[in-house]
Amino acid sequence: MAAEAPKRAKKTRAEKSIENRNSILEAAAEIVGELGYAEASIARITQRAGLAQGTFYLYFESRQALFDELLPHMGQGLLDFLHSRVEGATDMLDVEERGFRGFFDYLQRNPSFFRVLNEAEVAAPRAYEEHFDKLRKRYVDSLERSWARGQLAGYALEEMEVLAYILMAARSYLYLRYSKDESGPKPIPDWVVNAFVKFISGGLLYRPVATSDH
Repeated sequence: MAAEAPKRAKKTRAEKSIENRNSILEAAAEIVGELGYAEASIARITQRAGLAQGTFYLYFESRQALFDELLPHMGQGLLDFLHSRVEGATDMLDVEERGFRGFFDYLQRNPSFFRVLNEAEVAAPRAYEEHFDKLRKRYVDSLERSWARGQLAGYALEEMEVLAYILMAARSYLYLRYSKDESGPKPIPDWVVNAFVKFISGGLLYRPVATSDH
C-alpha cells in the first residue's frame, strides 16, 4: 500500500494576509507596467491578483495608498537582489561589476520596474522620493566603506554622494540604450559591461598626479 503524501500545513491568518498583500503589490506592478498608473484600477489589480475587489481595502486605504507603497516595495526587492549578488565580492571593482550585472538581471525578472519608477514622479511623488532616498543612502554607504578601506583614495569623503549619483545615472541610461525593448528588457551585452568596468576602473580609481615645482 502506497504511503500517503504528507499533508501541507494550513497557512495561518497572518501568513495568508502577507500573501494577499504581496499579491496585490505584484499585480499592481504588472498592471502599471502594462498600462500605466492611470489605468491601474482597483478592479484590474484585484482581478489580476485573484482576489475579491473588497479584499483590497483590508490592506490599503485607497488606490493612492497602494501607489505610495509600490515603488518602495519594488525598490527594496531590487536592493535585496543586488545584495545577494555582491555578497562575497573581493573589492570595490568586483562589487560594481556584480552590482551592474545584477541590476540588469533584476530588470529582466521585473520588466515593469522602469515604468513604475518613471511614472511615479507624477503619480506617486512621495514614493518616488522615498525610493531614491533609500537607493542613494545604500549606494553612498557602500562607497564610503570602500573609501574607508583606501580604495577611493583620490576622492574626498563628501564626494561619495556625487559618485553614487553618477553611477546610478549610468545604469539608467545604459538600460535605455542597450536593454530596453518593446518585448521587455534584454540581457545587457558583455561588451557593455566591460566598457563600464573599464570606465570605473580608470575613473573611480583616480589618483591625483603629483606635479613638480619649477
